[in-house]
Amino acid sequence: MTLLSKVTTTVLVGLLAGGCAKFTTDGGMSPVTDTVRGEIGKDAVKLSSAEATQRARERVQALLSEPLSEDTAVQIALLNNRGLQAAYNDLGISEAEYVQATLPPNPALTVSRVFGPSGFAEVGFQLVGNLLAFATLPRKSEIAKREFEEARYRAVATTLSLSVDARRAYVRAVAARQQLALLEQARQTADASANMMKQLGETGAANKLDQARVTTFYSELSAQVAQARLAEKREREALNRIMGLWGSDLDYKLPSRLPVLPAAADNLADVEVEAMRRRVDLIILRYEIVTLAKSVGFVEATRYMSFLELGLGYRNELETNDEGKQSSKNRYGLDLGIVIPVFDTGEARVTTAREIYMRAINRLTERSVNARSEARLAYSTYRATYDIARYYQTRILPLRRQISSEVLLRYNGMLVDVFEVLVEERDRISANVAALNALRDFHLAIADLQAALIVGGTVPPSGVINTTPPPETLPLGL
Repeated sequence: MTLLSKVTTTVLVGLLAGGCAKFTTDGGMSPVTDTVRGEIGKDAVKLSSAEATQRARERVQALLSEPLSEDTAVQIALLNNRGLQAAYNDLGISEAEYVQATLPPNPALTVSRVFGPSGFAEVGFQLVGNLLAFATLPRKSEIAKREFEEARYRAVATTLSLSVDARRAYVRAVAARQQLALLEQARQTADASANMMKQLGETGAANKLDQARVTTFYSELSAQVAQARLAEKREREALNRIMGLWGSDLDYKLPSRLPVLPAAADNLADVEVEAMRRRVDLIILRYEIVTLAKSVGFVEATRYMSFLELGLGYRNELETNDEGKQSSKNRYGLDLGIVIPVFDTGEARVTTAREIYMRAINRLTERSVNARSEARLAYSTYRATYDIARYYQTRILPLRRQISSEVLLRYNGMLVDVFEVLVEERDRISANVAALNALRDFHLAIADLQAALIVGGTVPPSGVINTTPPPETLPLGL
């Protein structure tokens, strides 16, 4: 087989084996949508057209027309958060890079015309192609495909992380609203007591010390109400940001109370196994390791041969002799350009690829150990917060109500003074606030447990190296 036949065969094999990927109709969103729906039962939609944006807008408005629930808040965030849409744009960019990586490199065509003495003229054409790029096209396409699949899981991780953040923001917003209502109710009672004490003081039935104590108690509650109102505003705005709301959409209604404590906490047999099976960040790292392994093989295979070009040329020479007669000569030929690895033997590139590969393995090992710990801690926190909230509801609050009733009876019977009544009222309010915080912490622990089982704290950074050979050029001529 001649050299030209061998080169042609290599080029054809590279072209046929590599193939050209096609763009998906939804920007690679189908696996993302299916995974998100399977994990949390919600719809993830990429707003890639005016029609899709309008449909999402109509659905958001329909959801906002009813009192907001936790699941509704999550769905609105998935439909309306533009940061999430930017993540889906990143997925589309990854798909474009994958398609681009499967395309053969374009050949270069050069045209030249040379003039010389005595009527000499030359016209030349040269078609140049990078043989190494053709030959390595299947390997690069395979690596690019895995990077695209990894990008899909990154989009899934971003979506699930947003859903958990929406749940946390919703719980905090409702809890802040409930606490504000609790303190406002207590302040109204204190206001009535302060007015009554003032009237008694005007008649001489109450001394100045008792009047000052009641007025101070009312003032302190007023300050707490102001702080609670600020906290309620802050938490609601945090929820607004996650749901991507502004303008008239801000008039939605939140429930006045958190969901009640369930009758019993869930029992999870083995949270570590569940986390190892479902955690998207671990899946991403596993994909990355396989991709990097292929990248290491690619770099090793092209260590010494980082550039190889073939030129197919045609040249027509036109000469005029002394008698004025012209003669034409056609010339054909091949040019082969390579890089001679005299100084750069590719050792640095190979070492870098291997170190990046080992870094990914160590990162996966570390993340796996951390994921097990996070799952155990999240479940322990879930069970502990449930027990604490249950204890407040079944023991502490009933006892506080009983003590308040007894103190009020003793005050009416003139057995205790106003100071003891105020102390008990402060303790009762503090107990109610603590019980509410315990219930809030339990609902937050549910979201944290979901995060520990399906997505983790953060999406791991990508460590995939650039596997494209260096863009070196060589002058080729006949």
